[in-house]
Amino acid sequence: MSDNSPDAPGASRNPAMRSAVELLASMRFAIALLTVICIASVIGTVLKQHEPVNNYVNQFGPFWAELFLALKLNAVYSAWWFLLILAFLVTSTSLCVARHAPKYLADIRNYKENIREKSLQAFGLKASAHLDEAPGAAARRVAEQLVRLGWKVRVQERPGPQGSGFMVAAKAGAANKLGYIAAHSAIVLICLGGLLDGDLIVRAQMWLGGKTPYKGGGLISEVAPEHWLSARNPTFRGNLVVSEGAQSGTAILTQSDGLLLQDLPFSLELKKFIVEHYSTGMPKLFASEVIIHDKATGEAQPARIEVNHPASYKGIEIYQSSFDDGGSRVHLRARPLQLGLAPFQIEGVIGSSASLEPGRLPGAASLEFTALRVLNVENMGAEQAGSSGADVRRVDLRDSIEARLGAGNKTVTRRELKNVGPSISYKLRDSAGQAREFHNYMLPVEMGDGQLPVYLLGVRESPAEPFRYLRVPLDSEGGMEGFLRLRLALADPLLRQQAVRRYAASAVEGNRPELAEQLALSAGRALALFAGTETDARGRGNGGLQAVSRFIEDNVPEAERERAGEVLIRILNGALVELAQMTRTQAGLAPMPQDETTRSYMAQLVLSLSDAQAYPAPAVLELTDFTQVQASVFQVARAPGKNVVYLGCALLILGVFAMLYVRDRRLWVWLAPQDQGAQATMAMSSNRKTLDGGREFAQLSTHVLGTPPTKG
Repeated sequence: MSDNSPDAPGASRNPAMRSAVELLASMRFAIALLTVICIASVIGTVLKQHEPVNNYVNQFGPFWAELFLALKLNAVYSAWWFLLILAFLVTSTSLCVARHAPKYLADIRNYKENIREKSLQAFGLKASAHLDEAPGAAARRVAEQLVRLGWKVRVQERPGPQGSGFMVAAKAGAANKLGYIAAHSAIVLICLGGLLDGDLIVRAQMWLGGKTPYKGGGLISEVAPEHWLSARNPTFRGNLVVSEGAQSGTAILTQSDGLLLQDLPFSLELKKFIVEHYSTGMPKLFASEVIIHDKATGEAQPARIEVNHPASYKGIEIYQSSFDDGGSRVHLRARPLQLGLAPFQIEGVIGSSASLEPGRLPGAASLEFTALRVLNVENMGAEQAGSSGADVRRVDLRDSIEARLGAGNKTVTRRELKNVGPSISYKLRDSAGQAREFHNYMLPVEMGDGQLPVYLLGVRESPAEPFRYLRVPLDSEGGMEGFLRLRLALADPLLRQQAVRRYAASAVEGNRPELAEQLALSAGRALALFAGTETDARGRGNGGLQAVSRFIEDNVPEAERERAGEVLIRILNGALVELAQMTRTQAGLAPMPQDETTRSYMAQLVLSLSDAQAYPAPAVLELTDFTQVQASVFQVARAPGKNVVYLGCALLILGVFAMLYVRDRRLWVWLAPQDQGAQATMAMSSNRKTLDGGREFAQLSTHVLGTPPTKG
């Protein structure tokens, strides 16, 4: 492109119009447009597109979310300003091609044989020699030699006082100028293809055809016609979700303010969704075995769709995009964490919700079944508590207590992928509409580092937060009953009192009632603080190791806190062991043996009970059984601009290659009569000065004239 080019064809004589055309066709304007497109593309890549508004609010805050929506940054590639920039770029590049292509094509056809012979002396690459041939014979010989070397040649005879002279004009590398036209035309084609395959056609139907996004819910069959796009829609790109054993013929086109329904000329039936895994548990193949049913003819065509291996039907490409739950049925068991609640069973379908009877789960009005994941591949070598969330623990118990937290609060950098089994996600929503999300694993998870397997019970307040996990160690019976029994026993003051007496009696040797009474008071105070039934001097409660730590900070001088903490933790652990043994006796189980396994179990159990004080639900919903129904998420696209873009890319590659690696060369040989022969003068020009150009001219000079070039 050039800013000093002649007027575009058809340009108006109006100065303002002429200035506008000059600006549109200028290089600086096109570069500015390309810069804005590059910046917009970076934004569209970094910022997730077409997300729900709440996701932007949660991640960036209300101010930035509102700004993003106002500038359409949540849908960059379909924003009106992005399409307008593409349109201007198409216009600018088209004007540039229209202005320069005729000149370049004319230059390609022109041999420039009318150049004056004296002008050849001004060229940097020139040579001269005396030939024994007549000028005409020499001109024929030179022309034939150049043709054999791949040059296009034209010979011009010029009469003179001493006889006719001959100008041999040759050219090579015309593809260089064709490369310019091809590269700039490619930009036009790629932008046109992007406009065709973008949202421009859909937007036009919304602006001119009365189509509006649908913002409600309900059955697809009940959606009004103004929210539907015809099956003859020339271009679209949407998602199609099909459950196993079901079929669907309606694609969803997500818009920033709702969605549009795209009617397809076929319906897609999912026979089977296939997932294959590596030995680590990571998936290596997603595939769908489908049947395509033609709505017009009823023809059924089987197909297999894999990632990067789409199916095509009537000009519509069907891609394997992802997978989802297709309505699996799950069975949950409520395990109470508070006294006075009874366990119960409940079942439901993923994606549905169930109302809860008042008092069944205090604070919860409904239960929403949000997700079932049969496979969970986690990095068990990373920071513990699973790769999808952080540890629930937010405790500062100084060095004496931190030393007893085990490996769970230490960072491990190794990487070890492992499938840890199924998990269930659900939400408990209160009467005010506020919800907490829970994510519980069905099977105990091996955490490594010598720890016992644990049940992971996750919770978060909003989707913008990671899950925080309560880790419940596996008891000797292979479940979490030991944790649940001890959790409920801690809330019972009579059981705590009995456990304190048993601990004091077993810990004091001999007949020392005063020491036993003092130890019982300390153990009772520690258990009450840990259970959260007693507040500290400032009225703070909530229990757990945090409460014990605050009690020490408020009542013990700083110099003695470390030793006092060790003593109080030892007393607390002893009382909890007695309480755990009592719960086992009540359940008809044998007492735990006094061995290393029991000590490890109790150490982890104390931490779990401490963390449980921050668990915000009155019960844990445990996944006991499920019937999985899978669904495939397909992307369906009718993209007429795809072939246009492919053609543009091919032209761009060829054009750039031609401009960079093909040199436009011109060669002239002037043969004038002299004595009984001819005086030959040869010169060459090139659009780029390179070492190859000098070597080529030297070879031509030697081959044609029999003499090396003249340095000039």
